[in-house]
Formats: sequence, structure tokens, C-alpha cells
Amino acid sequence: MPRTDFEALPDHARIWVFPVQDHLSPSEVDLLLGAVDGFLDGWAAHGAPLAGARSWVEDRFLLVGVDPTTVPPSGCSIDSMVRSLQGVEDRLGKKIVGHGPLYLRGPDGGVERMSRSEFREAAREGRITLDTPVFDTTLTALGDFRAGRLERPARESWHGPAFFAGAPAS
Repeated sequence: MPRTDFEALPDHARIWVFPVQDHLSPSEVDLLLGAVDGFLDGWAAHGAPLAGARSWVEDRFLLVGVDPTTVPPSGCSIDSMVRSLQGVEDRLGKKIVGHGPLYLRGPDGGVERMSRSEFREAAREGRITLDTPVFDTTLTALGDFRAGRLERPARESWHGPAFFAGAPAS
């Protein structure tokens, strides 16, 4: 099964969210998406082709999805995806495979990146609140992405209990 259209994947499709730490130029986006498409065209688990797709969101997040009902991804196939993206990192000189930084909607409407310590300090100082829109890069189900759970107030994400004492769990 070759690469498919992201919109054709079912809600129960497995997704990975890869935040790109720095903004990409249009040519860098083309390089990234071309490399991902090339990988997806041959993506397989134990020799069986996977029904994979990708999407580029907010000019910052690469989403890779696979329909597990056709052929489920294996640990080795997931590792091969990560290695492929690490190769693109080397070509771009920009980090893609890393979930250390946190992402939020900035006051200007753009996507901002902060280290966990910067986020913690901003929360402590009140510059970030439970109402601040954050991006939850831990999503694993396409249905959650479609339901708008990639970006939501910190109170509705894992960010709330992790960075705001006494915050309700998501």
C-alpha cells in the first residue's frame, strides 16, 4: 500500500507529531516533505507496505499517520521513520525528532517554542496561564487531532497539571 492522503486516514489512525524547532523556509519545507513522501512510499512493517500519510500543520508540525487496520506499524518500522527524519535533520541543520521544547501560541498569533524551564518560569510569573493555548505533541490518535486537541488551553492538556500546581488533569 503506497503513501495515501492524510485526509483519507480513519480517526483511529496512529499519528506521530514532530515539531520542527525552528521555522523552515519554503525550500526547506519542500525538502522535508519530499523526503517524508519518499520514505512513506516505501514504508513497510516486516515487508508489508504500510498505509502511511503526512501533513504539515501550522508551518511548524509534521504529522505522520498510519492506518493500523491494514498493516500495523512495528517497532522496527517506527524506528526506520525516526532514522529517516534524523537524516532530514542533518540535511536541514534543524531539529525535528525531539520533544524537549514546548510549543504555545504566542501573543502575535504565531507558534513559539520554549524550553521546559522557560515554560515553568513563565507559568510561575503569570506570563503563561491555564488559558494559554499550547500544542500537545504527545497526541497519538488522528481523531484527537481532528477534534482540535493539538492546540488547546494548557488546562485541557498535560501542560496544566505539569506546570500549574493544583491544575485539573486533562
